[in-house]
Amino acid sequence: MTEHQLPRWLMTLAYSGSVVVMAAYTLWLYAMGDYRELLIPLFVTLLLLTALLMHYSQGLTPAIPRAILLASTYAVVLAAMYYQPSTPLIWLGLPVAASFLLLPLWGALFLNILCTPLWWLLPGTSDISSTFALGYLALILLSALPPWEHARRGALLRATDPNDGDCNAYHIDTLKERLHNEYQRAAMLNKRLAVLVLHLPQLDMAEEQFGQRAQLALLGTLCSEVNSRCRDHDLLGRAGNATFWLVLPDTSESGALLVRERLQRALSRCVLVETGHLDTRISVCLPCRTESFERYVKRLEARAQALVEA
Repeated sequence: MTEHQLPRWLMTLAYSGSVVVMAAYTLWLYAMGDYRELLIPLFVTLLLLTALLMHYSQGLTPAIPRAILLASTYAVVLAAMYYQPSTPLIWLGLPVAASFLLLPLWGALFLNILCTPLWWLLPGTSDISSTFALGYLALILLSALPPWEHARRGALLRATDPNDGDCNAYHIDTLKERLHNEYQRAAMLNKRLAVLVLHLPQLDMAEEQFGQRAQLALLGTLCSEVNSRCRDHDLLGRAGNATFWLVLPDTSESGALLVRERLQRALSRCVLVETGHLDTRISVCLPCRTESFERYVKRLEARAQALVEA
């Protein structure tokens, strides 16, 4: 649901704290005798408890409990301002802040703009001044500034950093650029060129069952083993989520097969705590003499897709 992933411990704290706060709010309404307003907080408490249990589940995407948390925030604030028109308008900032924390930037902006007319239909907000309306819009824009700056810095970093953000391998754009250079060099100097296509079938499973830390451990182990057993001028790049290309300049088909066997033996000996032995599928792909670079890249992508479906 969000491009910037919040730490798991922070989300655990958010779910747990929301359950405690909502349960306390429900008990307070019960003690005050406001039985008419009790139903929605009680239902939201059960929803938040469900979201907390779903957060601990390894097989579910984190987008589902986050959506429940966000919807619960909107429902509680909406119900409080509907049943109690004297509720301070400052509470309108709570769903705004939650949306920018739990949603991508453009999704949060769209949701807040869409919900703006809804707040003005509530009994307590029918006579608010234009100053408050301007302040509410300013709050939305100010809340959008941190994620916008984060996205801008991330884009700048991706444009200037040749390495992938999760492992010690080239980014896909840098990888294709370096591969193009090696392809032209091999064609001009009549040199040999080979590329190994590597696929990690355990990667998606590791992220779904054990979280991002297990995924990063798999990526780090693969890159460390490959880089330690290759030459300095060999190029390892991440071509997809679980796919890598190892560019081997001045390497014949027989040499590429030897490298593949050496890497498969080395990677099969790697054992991780969560996933066990490292399972890697490796294929060799050599360019043809009359083949264009674009055609060669498509063959590499097709070879990677074949390894995924194998």
